[in-house]
Amino acid sequence: MYIPDEKRYEKMKYLRCGRSGILLPRISLGLWHNFGSADRFENMVDMIHAAFDAGITHFDLANNYGPVYGSAEENFGRILDRDMRPFRDEMIISTKAGYDMWPGPYGDHGSRKYLMASLDQSLKRMKLDYVDIFYHHRPDPDTPIEETMEALSDIVRSGKALYVGISNYDSEGTRRAAEILRANHTPLLINQVRYSMLDRWTEEDGLQDTCEEVGAGMICFSPLAQGVLTDRYLQGVPDDSRAKKNFFLHEDSLTPELMEKVRKLNEIASGRGQTLAEMALAWILRRDRVTSVLVGASRPEQILTNVKFLDKLDFTEDELSEIDKVLG
Repeated sequence: MYIPDEKRYEKMKYLRCGRSGILLPRISLGLWHNFGSADRFENMVDMIHAAFDAGITHFDLANNYGPVYGSAEENFGRILDRDMRPFRDEMIISTKAGYDMWPGPYGDHGSRKYLMASLDQSLKRMKLDYVDIFYHHRPDPDTPIEETMEALSDIVRSGKALYVGISNYDSEGTRRAAEILRANHTPLLINQVRYSMLDRWTEEDGLQDTCEEVGAGMICFSPLAQGVLTDRYLQGVPDDSRAKKNFFLHEDSLTPELMEKVRKLNEIASGRGQTLAEMALAWILRRDRVTSVLVGASRPEQILTNVKFLDKLDFTEDELSEIDKVLG
């Protein structure tokens, strides 16, 4: 029988999400990889336990996480049933819809029909009455944003989600979505976007400023740039790596110029007494403009290692200047 660590909330730092009443852990666990039908169930259980014991209360899913589609939600539901359901009220569980999920014209994008049907399916897979956050996973230029946002508002009114979020929306889309949701009395809680030291589009787009203006939090995925911002590729490309398999990260993208930047960043991290991955995560949270960072894991030890960086989120001006110089 699983008994959580009594000191779990002493191990984690939390930050208010926008202007809501919700505090999110600075680290959230994403179930994009390693929770599918091809993965080992006992390892999934151990990772969820390790995360919860470390004070990670937010578990992030989507309808098509797997593979196969839906299997991450099914496995998470099995873990809840096994030993986590007594702690449901201590957890923030989120899921999303917006990408391809089932055949035909109603299993993708942003229509009211798709969003409502997808959430019903997600709740059945996880054996839940509601999720804490339901996201529209990506903008849909072919569906009026009013239809998408009104569907999200109605989902909250139905009790099937407590809060709504958006993902991959730029500054302009975020401002418009927040405006519609506010008019519907369902404020935008959060925007989930890609962000890392090597991918700073949210700064260039003004999205971080926009989220603050509309009172929404921000949570970022791919904070380690698919593993580039680790020591994984400093000595070449391992045979079992994502890059070697062209799995979201292509080997030919690891150019000499990029890897030279990574090596210099690694030297800065060493000077801070951190690994490159720890520094990359700390850099994202350094100014509290990002509420939480999503990390993935393939084993429990990775989760415990990731939590360490929370003890050193501060950067000197010299360190930030040196990082900016490396990144160009």
